Amino acid sequence: MSRGKSQTPLLRLEAEQEQAAVALLKAFLDERFELALGSFEVQELLDLFAQEIAPHYYNKAIFDVQAHLQDRFASIESDLWALEKS
Repeated sequence: MSRGKSQTPLLRLEAEQEQAAVALLKAFLDERFELALGSFEVQELLDLFAQEIAPHYYNKAIFDVQAHLQDRFASIESDLWALEKS
């Protein structure tokens, strides 16, 4: 995969967060799989995750928040109905 052909991820980290993620991935790959990759290769791996995997987590989080808010609004509505005077 050529770095020039990759799409810009929809979700971007701050520069410091991205550098920390690259360092974390490099260390993990080296320790766990004895795979010593350079920063450019690990950056491509991180970009792949950002493009292809992170949006699924993001969408799941949005769905979970929507469900939670629907429950809360239903509870608030029920509480308001209980306060209503006849």
